[in-house]
Amino acid sequence: MSSPFVPDAAGSVAGPGVAGTQVTRDSRALLGQVMGYVAVTVGFAALGAYLGRDLSGGAGLLLFIAAFGVIIGLNVAASRGRQQLAIVLLFALGLLLGLAVAPVIADYANGDPAAVWQAAGATAAFVAALGAYGFATSRDLSSWARGLFWALLALIVFGIVAIFVAIPNASIIYAVAGLGIFGAFTIFDFNRLRRAGEAAAVPIAASIFLDVLNIFLLLLTLFGGERE
Repeated sequence: MSSPFVPDAAGSVAGPGVAGTQVTRDSRALLGQVMGYVAVTVGFAALGAYLGRDLSGGAGLLLFIAAFGVIIGLNVAASRGRQQLAIVLLFALGLLLGLAVAPVIADYANGDPAAVWQAAGATAAFVAALGAYGFATSRDLSSWARGLFWALLALIVFGIVAIFVAIPNASIIYAVAGLGIFGAFTIFDFNRLRRAGEAAAVPIAASIFLDVLNIFLLLLTLFGGERE
C-alpha cells in the first residue's frame, strides 16, 4: 500500500474511569489537558517528519518497531501512576512515528506539496467534527470496542493481501475503509474521554494521536495518489 499503517495500539489500555453521562467541569478540564498533550505530540511528530525526510524505508521500519515498544511502556507507566514518565514516552512516540513516516510525507511533499496541506486541513476538520460528537453524546460507546478491533484487523489483512495481489483501486478502497474505521475510533476515544479519570489522560491522548496520524496518512493517499 502507499502509506504506512499505524495500529491504534494505545487504545487497548484505558486508565481508571468514572461513570456518568453528563459533561462536567472536570471532564472539560480533562479534555483540555488531553488535547494539549495531543497538540504537543503532533508537534514532535512534525519535527520528526522534518528531521527524517532523508531516511530510508528500512530505518522507518525500525522506528515503527521502537514506537510499539514505547506504546507498551507508556501504558505500563500510566497504569502504575508514573504520569511524568508516561508523558515523556508520549512525546517520544510522536517523534519516533514522525521519523518513521517522514520518507512517505517527503515523497508527497516533493511530488505534490498541496496534497500535504489539504490532508492536514481535512484531518483537522474530520477529527474535530467526529471528536466533538463522541465527546458530546451521552451514549456509552464502550460496546464499540470489539467491533472496532475486528474491523481494524480486517483492514490490516486487506493491506497485506493488497501488497501481493493486484486488486483494482486497492489504495482507494484501503483509504476509504480506513477513514471509516479510524473515524469510528475517534468517536470512541473522545467518548471514553468524557468518562475517564485523570489517570487515563496520557493513554487516551496516545490513542487520539494515533487516530490523527492514521487519518492524515489515509487522506494523504486520497489527495496525493498512490506512492510506492
